[in-house]
Amino acid sequence: MSSSVTSMAVVCDWPLLQLGLAQAINTQPDLRITFFIKNVKELIRQAHDVEIVVLINLQASGQVASDEVAQLHRKGYAVIVLSTSKAQTDAVLCIKAGARGYVSRQTEGSELVRAIRAVASGRSYFGASLAGRSLPTPPPHITDREKQILQLVAGGATDREIATRLNITENTVHTHLERLRRKSGSRRRADLTRLAMKCGVLDNLTME
Repeated sequence: MSSSVTSMAVVCDWPLLQLGLAQAINTQPDLRITFFIKNVKELIRQAHDVEIVVLINLQASGQVASDEVAQLHRKGYAVIVLSTSKAQTDAVLCIKAGARGYVSRQTEGSELVRAIRAVASGRSYFGASLAGRSLPTPPPHITDREKQILQLVAGGATDREIATRLNITENTVHTHLERLRRKSGSRRRADLTRLAMKCGVLDNLTME
């Protein structure tokens, strides 16, 4: 698959809805649904290599949906929620949990495509039903490599030590750290350590 094509998973167990989403998305030259899966636990267990997860919360409460978003966010997926809820509080919960996109299930296919492209480019997209509403800023999307660097920063490693551990140049470490600072607004290493705690990357921290 070309690197210019955004790959995604869709969490949904309704066959007719799956068909409609496939028709709306897979006809786009730059987008591809790699697979459909029934639930978030199965997606995380299988650790599929996709860029974006579209989460359909057909029966879930706002809290359940936000918990699922948080799980996906911690695993490094960019999440778009296609929601059946009309409550702004549910949108707020999901956005705080890490959703980069949030649109209504009544949205047109063209708007969902716009949301996917926005999220794929690193931006956020919140649907027309939320226009003019006061919404929180979603937490930054942290890549797997950035999580590795956060782990090592939290463990007290210097930039040179990080470069050696990850087999990359020190300049590359500097680049990743600057991206993390831009994404999170965290300038000091102590701030980056707190970010590591929020992202849940300290559980697997090991230092030699």
